[in-house]
Amino acid sequence: MKKADVKVGTIVDAKSEEELKKQFQGKVEKIYENSALLAITSYDPVDATAISDLNNKIVVNFKNLKSARAPKNSKVASTNEVKIEKIAKDKKKTEAKSSKSKK
Repeated sequence: MKKADVKVGTIVDAKSEEELKKQFQGKVEKIYENSALLAITSYDPVDATAISDLNNKIVVNFKNLKSARAPKNSKVASTNEVKIEKIAKDKKKTEAKSSKSKK
């Protein structure tokens, strides 16, 4: 694949010559001069340990990328989405008052 064909956010088929044994799919997160950072989205179960060690991310040369097809017999990588909520100060004061009044 050529650099011009790779866009951030697209899903691509990829292979890694060193890290993984089987082909996998990943979402392009960042584009470099000769390679792209992929968040691994689906992979062969054989590579589960290696994927975990890589924290579901890998840099792959453009020559090892192809347009994505539907994955066969693959495992979907879990994505960790953490949501943080800000607690209002008034809510803390209200909770403190209510706990004092129960005593």
